[in-house]
Amino acid sequence: MRKYILVTLSLMCCLGGSAQENLQKGAKASEVKKTFTTVKEMPITSVKNQNRSGTCWDFATLGYFESEILRKTGKTYDLCEMFVVNKDYMDCATHYVRMHGYSQISEGGSCDDVLEVIRQHGICPEEAMPAPGSLTGDSLANFKVFFPELERQVRSIIVKDAKAPLPHWQDSVQTIIERYVGRCPESFVYEGKTYTPKSFAESLGLDLNDYVSLTSYTHHPFSHWFIIEAPYKWRLKPSYNIPIEKLMETLDKALDAGYTVAWGGDVTGDFTRTGLAMLPDGVQPSQELRQEQWNDWRFTYDHVMLIYGKAVDETGKPYYMVKNSWGKSGQYKGIWYMSRDYMALNTTYLFLNRHALSEDLREAIKASDFQ
Repeated sequence: MRKYILVTLSLMCCLGGSAQENLQKGAKASEVKKTFTTVKEMPITSVKNQNRSGTCWDFATLGYFESEILRKTGKTYDLCEMFVVNKDYMDCATHYVRMHGYSQISEGGSCDDVLEVIRQHGICPEEAMPAPGSLTGDSLANFKVFFPELERQVRSIIVKDAKAPLPHWQDSVQTIIERYVGRCPESFVYEGKTYTPKSFAESLGLDLNDYVSLTSYTHHPFSHWFIIEAPYKWRLKPSYNIPIEKLMETLDKALDAGYTVAWGGDVTGDFTRTGLAMLPDGVQPSQELRQEQWNDWRFTYDHVMLIYGKAVDETGKPYYMVKNSWGKSGQYKGIWYMSRDYMALNTTYLFLNRHALSEDLREAIKASDFQ
């Protein structure tokens, strides 16, 4: 039975996503203290706070793209999370209708959502999209009223035994979204130049075809693509499947080469809030244990963060430096130190630049038949 310990200094009153409820029920914080020596650290943008919203996927992935822009251009941007929410939730509602109601409606998502929103709709800086509704006078997202109302409206579109969805349903859904998170600008001025969301996205220096999702499970063959069977991955975008040793090797080499990596994984169970993520003594990560926990739901996909560095503790044990989206909480002001063993056991997928991969892995992915 898996029990891991995430040690924390203080509990925050509001978290996000599925992890939020588990954290509020989590184990008591330990008195464990550790010191770290940084081995490798890439520049990142400031720590944000998703507050009362299940949008870790949005904050983490935009933080990842901000770090990619920093790496490529040296420029610092604050990209707008609520622009992504606006477009993604409408995309999710559209998918729900096209699936005749047999689909997921939730606050959660994945890195693929942010990538596809930017690809299809563009993006804007934070300052270009004023926040109305529950965000007025408060820069922190609060979806406690917004999302239940949105969910009720979307579910009402599919009427039992109907031959078609309710007419003009898009208007009613869009109205609710804009009331709470704001209207996406058609154009805006940034640093003296006028942009549309699409032209602004094009100006950031990102090649949106560079990004790939990697995973590691045995219920599908290795060296093939498959769609991870998780409720929050409603876009049905595939990940490339490799053994866990190869996945961890890929993560290490990407960081060593100066790339940051977006992480999707599991933070349920005894997860608390201090900033340390460790497995308990005696628990060893393995391909078999990963699969067992995925099969029996001990392991879930419920959180997304940004890996931006490597460190060792006072005993020389390796850790990863991880930027979270719960404000500047814990011992390390919003940063988590996650042990390598924890990472190996609890990773659902890694989302990263394909140029960070080894040449043989890039070639294998290029030669595969499903992307």
